[in-house]
Order: sequence, then C-alpha cells, then structure tokens
Amino acid sequence: MIALLIRDLRLAMRAGGGFGLGLAFFLIVSTLVPFGVGPEGDILSRIAPGILWVGALLACLLSLDRIFQLDFEDGSLDLLATSPIPLEGIVAIKALAHWLVTGLPLTLAAPFFGALMQLESPGFSWIFVTLLLGTPALSMIGAFGAALTVGLKRGGLLMSLLVLPLYIPTLIFGAEAATRGMAGFSATTPLLMMAGITAGSIALLPFAASAALRVNLR
Repeated sequence: MIALLIRDLRLAMRAGGGFGLGLAFFLIVSTLVPFGVGPEGDILSRIAPGILWVGALLACLLSLDRIFQLDFEDGSLDLLATSPIPLEGIVAIKALAHWLVTGLPLTLAAPFFGALMQLESPGFSWIFVTLLLGTPALSMIGAFGAALTVGLKRGGLLMSLLVLPLYIPTLIFGAEAATRGMAGFSATTPLLMMAGITAGSIALLPFAASAALRVNLR
C-alpha cells in the first residue's frame, strides 16, 4: 500500500494538476478578495476565515476528478480492483495521496495567504488548525464523489454538484471555529463537530466509495 501511495504522489506531481493548481487558485482567491471588498482592514480581518475556507474548499475541488480518472482511462483501476489489496484500502490510499498533494499544502500556505487579507495574528494558528482537521474530510468526501462519477463523460461537473452539498457542514464548522478562536471565544463545539465529520468520513466513506467503484467497473 505504501508503494501505491508513492506511485499516486509521483503521478500527481507529474500530471501537474494537484499541487500547483490548487495553490495557485488559493493564491488568486486570497489576492482578489481584497480588491473586491476594499482596503478596510477591519472588514478583511473579519471575513478572512470564511474566505480562506471557501478558497481551500474550491481548490481541493479542482483536482478531485483525477483521483480515479487517470487510472480508469489506462486500465490500472481494473488491475487494482483485482489485486490482493482490498478496494477500501485503495480508496483510502488515494484519498490520502490527494490530501498530501492538495490539502496539506493548502493548510501550510493558508496562514501566509491570510496575511494578504489582514488576518489578525491569533487567526493564523486557528486557520492552520481548522484546515488541518477539516481538509482530510474534504479529500475523503471527494474520493467518494470521484468514485460515483468515474468513467462518465463530463463527470467532473456532476461530481461537483454531488460533492459541494456534502462539503457544507465542514465549511460551516471550520470557518466558525476559526472565527470564534480568533475572537477569543470557545471553539470547542465546532472543532468537535468537524472532528466528528472527519472521523466519520474516514471510517465510512471508503466502503461506500469501493461499492460505487465495483458498480462502475462491471
């Protein structure tokens, strides 16, 4: 399974659609919002957690169709499905590879991009913590959506329509936790809710995604 993870990481870097594209999109969002909202630092600082979370969510969405599509097109997915590795494990490894290429770089870059939006200094750590806790759920939910639409023509659009509603709870609790923490209030409840979503996604969605893959590979 480690060899599969290394293979997916190499393919993601070689294809050029994960790491660089997500970060570039995140940077564009963080740069354009101040132009649209205006130079008022108080307003930018107040909306920065929500904007950073929306930017990270959309950046993760950009590369979701690559999770299974490349393997499906060259026939590798059929070989993986008949390999000794359980299909649920393959789904989990591919979601992990997506998070390492997309979610983790976005998490590490978010505090720096927050500086462009006049984010207050306490908000840097809160944005980092909430994204670190929530982006694994985005990758796992995205892997489920990618499994549902693999092999479909223009499946990326359909996948976006399926995945975006499932992303909303993570977005709400992530932005709320960062906002509360930055304001000095207790963020325990939204953090626990987001942790529950992430844990539930990791525990349940590999089985749902593997079932969808079995249906699509018949």
